[in-house]
Amino acid sequence: MHVIEGTATVDDIDDFVARIGEIGTEHDCVVQAFDARYVVDRAHLEAAVRQAARAWLRDEAVARDAAVEILLYAAGRRQISEALTMGVGEGETPVVAVVVSDFPDAPFGTDDAEMAAAEALAGLLEPAETLGDAADEARICEFFEVGGAERAATDATLSELVRERTVLLTVNK
Repeated sequence: MHVIEGTATVDDIDDFVARIGEIGTEHDCVVQAFDARYVVDRAHLEAAVRQAARAWLRDEAVARDAAVEILLYAAGRRQISEALTMGVGEGETPVVAVVVSDFPDAPFGTDDAEMAAAEALAGLLEPAETLGDAADEARICEFFEVGGAERAATDATLSELVRERTVLLTVNK
């Protein structure tokens, strides 16, 4: 799994998504981009990729597309329309994306195809550190329904609470 960070200026979301899909197809990789304001940290992305790969291997995937499956787990949602809130929108957006070459068998390995796809994807973005830096704690708490009472009742970090939602997606069928 390779993580790409940057800022996207998107005039047409359909064109942007199509280009990301073309990069994935061209390099035989799974590519999924997120609005970085909804991503807590790298561990959040790793949990989503791990759970999506596991569902795919067990033939329990919700989506027919591996990138969408990763999005569902990252969002902790079974409904694609709800998970798309985490996707990149039109305008200028901080972006973090994952590129996975050997999905679902070995999603955390890295190879030449993955590196080439990552470079192509980076070409669509203005360089910027977004992972963690762009995370919007209030936005994340609202989206993942992490309330003050839950945070007060545990010593778990926000990252741990969000990752818990990725795992619960499997349980909450």
